[in-house]
Amino acid sequence: MTPIKTVSPGRRLFSTRVDKRSREEMTAYLAGHFRYNTMNGWNRSTSYACNMKLYNLGLDRDTENKLWDLIEVPEFYDRLNELIEEFGRRHNYLWQAGWNGRSGGYLVLYQGGTKRSEYRSYCTRCGQKNYTSVAETGTRCGVCSEEARIDFVKPPMQIFSYPGRSIDMDEDFEDWSLYELRERTGLVQEFDRLADDIVAEALRIAEEHSVEERIVFVPTRELVLA
Repeated sequence: MTPIKTVSPGRRLFSTRVDKRSREEMTAYLAGHFRYNTMNGWNRSTSYACNMKLYNLGLDRDTENKLWDLIEVPEFYDRLNELIEEFGRRHNYLWQAGWNGRSGGYLVLYQGGTKRSEYRSYCTRCGQKNYTSVAETGTRCGVCSEEARIDFVKPPMQIFSYPGRSIDMDEDFEDWSLYELRERTGLVQEFDRLADDIVAEALRIAEEHSVEERIVFVPTRELVLA
């Protein structure tokens, strides 16, 4: 197994080349992959994971300090989570990636899926979903108060995951076919590339943006005597 080279000296990469013709190499890759809890340490269930803590990425001090500032900005994580969402979509959410750890510093591979949600209507103005139909509770939205609620023609799908389920924990892969090994190896490699893509996106944001503190006045609605 040969780590994929990078043009940035010192920066850690999670992606690894694996010879999928070799049962021994695929087994070594899967069995030796870093793992982390799928929920909490007490449930003793683990899955494939990447340590994404800043000190583990091999970055220079200035870049690391700037990233410490950026992780305080909600929009920063929104941009990174778009990559995670795309990973789930590619796998029809049967495989998902998510953050875990006390400070969210570990990217973990999860199993999951989709199911039909119980939402029956939504507001066309603010997007608020509701578990009742318009015939039951009318068209007024309980959030924005507009007469804009309509029923779903087809209820939306809901994404779910199994946060407490382990993946290949204590598996020795001896009874796995070559096809099964190649499929799992390819999946975990794609997961590792996701970790690299997240780091690359974080560095791009750090290069193109700075963090500024602004005081934002939020308008409030109140009733007064006229």
